[in-house]
Amino acid sequence: MTPPGRRPRLQDPVVAWTAALLLTGVTFALRVWHLGSPRQFAFDETYYAKDAWSLLHHGYVRSYVDGADAQILEGTTGGLRKDDPSMVVHPEVGKWLIALGEQAFGMDPFGWRIASAVVGSLMVLVMCRLALRLTGSVFWGLVAGLLVSLDGLHLVLSRLALLDIFMAFFLLCGVHCVVADRQWFHARLARLAPDGVTRGWGPRVWFRPWLLLGGIAFGLAVGTKWTALYPLAAFGLLVWAWSAGARRSLGVRWPVLRAAVVDGVPAFVHLVLVAFVVYVASWTGWLVHAEEYERTLSATQYSTYDGGEPWPTASEPDASGLGEVRQSLESLLSYHRDVYTFHTAFLNDATHTYSSKPGGWLLMERPVGVSVELDIPPGTDGCEAAQGSTCLRQVMLLGNPVLWWGGCLALLAALALWAGARDWRFGVPVVGVAATWLPWFQYDDRTIFVFYAIAMLPFVVLALALYLARLVGPDLRPRRRRTLGAVVGGSFTVLVVLAFAWFWPVWTNELITHDEWLGRMWFRRWI
Repeated sequence: MTPPGRRPRLQDPVVAWTAALLLTGVTFALRVWHLGSPRQFAFDETYYAKDAWSLLHHGYVRSYVDGADAQILEGTTGGLRKDDPSMVVHPEVGKWLIALGEQAFGMDPFGWRIASAVVGSLMVLVMCRLALRLTGSVFWGLVAGLLVSLDGLHLVLSRLALLDIFMAFFLLCGVHCVVADRQWFHARLARLAPDGVTRGWGPRVWFRPWLLLGGIAFGLAVGTKWTALYPLAAFGLLVWAWSAGARRSLGVRWPVLRAAVVDGVPAFVHLVLVAFVVYVASWTGWLVHAEEYERTLSATQYSTYDGGEPWPTASEPDASGLGEVRQSLESLLSYHRDVYTFHTAFLNDATHTYSSKPGGWLLMERPVGVSVELDIPPGTDGCEAAQGSTCLRQVMLLGNPVLWWGGCLALLAALALWAGARDWRFGVPVVGVAATWLPWFQYDDRTIFVFYAIAMLPFVVLALALYLARLVGPDLRPRRRRTLGAVVGGSFTVLVVLAFAWFWPVWTNELITHDEWLGRMWFRRWI
């Protein structure tokens, strides 16, 4: 890796982009293979796929009649929606992306899953670029992208119409922009003050293009799932710390306080305010149809819960012009209050077979069975089980255990190297995992699932890539350390590939015998 104080030299751009795009293409091919299987609404697809179709045709989500799922799978898409809007409890960016796939390929499993396959594959490309920026090595950038592509959570979520893959993608884009801004900002200050600063605040940099792009990306992440707010806040503070470090290197006195004013205010505008504007804009369909929500959802159990009042806009006379915009925004704010009540009060007593505590997520303690077809007799559908046994098909949300268990060790090393060696790059995976994992502990009495850890995956992989790169070292001459590092890194990657091949059948709904399935259930908690 490049020394910590220097901006990494991006090696051979043509080679780097070509290799990353080829890896992205292979990743997409694996995700799109038999994408329409299973031919059913798997897990929460029953909500998001239908919500997306409604957004596409009405601009807002309408409720569906009973039995709509079966009719849609039979090819019927008309006459299934009610007139009233539905109380959706997640923002709409991810559902709009699902809707693009449905518009292109139709309202069937392939159509509502193709957007996830595209976005999941692009996530590998962004991972390659981010790791390249942090290591200065095309090779380690490709290793990071490869590890993401070999993870089970990533594979399965790239083949389902759930929201988490979209949130993880936009979050990764936002973090990439923040890291790129750090490099850009350091170079900009060095150009503006080549001889350092002897007094004063140092150069002012009011416009930071990478942070602006980061604000857009974080806004889209929050517009997919609210949990992206935590990493937005965490990396916003990291931007402040990095800006203070840049000013300290120029000789600015009191850099932390001065950076809070000179850099913190513009960074807040670029990241937080831009993200807020993007987030509100993502609700445009809702805002245009605010009167429908005021009519039917302004006095629900969520609005009046624990002494709450119905929406004040519901009883106001209809306004026009800017007054109508104000009313719609106030209604949206009231709607958000109701959604927050749903998440914080109405889910506490819910239970689910596959729910798990966040403390076990990094270890893949409790996977999620997305769909299963049991007891397929021998001779049926190609089943070659022994007499007296059966076959099955399953889709299981389980991360690649070799990758995640190795990632736990790499995260511990990253924490030590960030704090001990003061290498800022290891702070990226540490802060990323902390911001996407620790907040869930305050909700561990709710029904939550291990696949929420997809937001942590890029940072787990970053910790692995950074540590392996450090273990091998930048010196290309044959040495014992380099040999040892190459053996460790190569062996680990091979084990990840073998585990990927081993678990492939239970990630992709392949037909296997019951004994073959048991061989993949390494722990009782996985059954």
